[in-house]
Amino acid sequence: MKNKILVTGGAGYIGTHTCIALHQAGYDIVIYDNLSNSSREAVNRVSTLIDQPIEFIEGDIRDSESLRKVFAAHQFFGVIHFAGLKAVGESVAKPLMYYNNNVSGTISLLEVMAEYEVKNFIFSSSATVYGDPETLPIDENSKRSCTNPYGQSKLVVEHILEDLAVSDKHWNLITLRYFNPVGAHASGQIGEDPNDIPNNLMPYISQVAVGKLFKLSIFGNDYPTVDGTGVRDYIHVTDLAQGHVAALNYLEQQDSSEKNSSVGFLPINLGTGKGSSVLELVTAFTDVTGQNIPYQFADRRAGDIASCYSSATKAKTLLGWEAKLSITDMCADTWHWQSTNPNGYE
Repeated sequence: MKNKILVTGGAGYIGTHTCIALHQAGYDIVIYDNLSNSSREAVNRVSTLIDQPIEFIEGDIRDSESLRKVFAAHQFFGVIHFAGLKAVGESVAKPLMYYNNNVSGTISLLEVMAEYEVKNFIFSSSATVYGDPETLPIDENSKRSCTNPYGQSKLVVEHILEDLAVSDKHWNLITLRYFNPVGAHASGQIGEDPNDIPNNLMPYISQVAVGKLFKLSIFGNDYPTVDGTGVRDYIHVTDLAQGHVAALNYLEQQDSSEKNSSVGFLPINLGTGKGSSVLELVTAFTDVTGQNIPYQFADRRAGDIASCYSSATKAKTLLGWEAKLSITDMCADTWHWQSTNPNGYE
């Protein structure tokens, strides 16, 4: 078995898929999650899929004493930090909740890591830190700015990590900026299970397909894009999970190299490098699954942008990682999950 990794928020959508990828790559994992936006059942299913129990600790990243007990009981190589609130609309309505959880929580986690001399950290960031991009595709040097408190909370944490890297050369801080994660595990056993009406497009489409929602609302059809609807870089969650394994492998290589130089603050995009419009995704879903998706156009949402897609060159060059799965795979795996689990993990 390779090194042991603490996965905060490991019971969530991206966390569960990453735990499977980590196990397959030989890493030993401990999940730490407060289950505020995730399910114990998801962890049970991961255990079934990897055919062994996973150590799961229910706890909050803002609870320093709870974190100290976890770090005292384990010799961690590093932490992958997924634990965070992620709904843009909710962040606008409840900004203090987002800054408290996403920013204060990350600070308390980093403080405990420093106490226990664990300084390898992979942060779950987001393409929202780029705001409304000035040029496309977006690379890691693009200007950062945010249009909502959720994105701002991610950007504040990035600034904290930058300052931390300057203050102490022993920190290795990789921040992975995801574009739009979609899809589900090929088994159909784990997938995206939003608490309420989905904020993201693909689960909204799949819930219309399964009959939970009446029709899809498409916000804006007058953008300067191929068909007037917003364009995004959709990436399969399984590819995204492999990106975290590649980042960890990179940190291990640095750790074992004779130079032993620190990584410092290292931002890396995880995307496909291609954009698809809302209507293109709806059409692909219908073509792949045979399910008709009734939709209506609605006004643009405040803070939404026309187009956003990545340059993923740095991930390929540095980590040897690139997205492999297609829009067809994303739609097929989403439908397999949703049709097998119409009510999610309930």
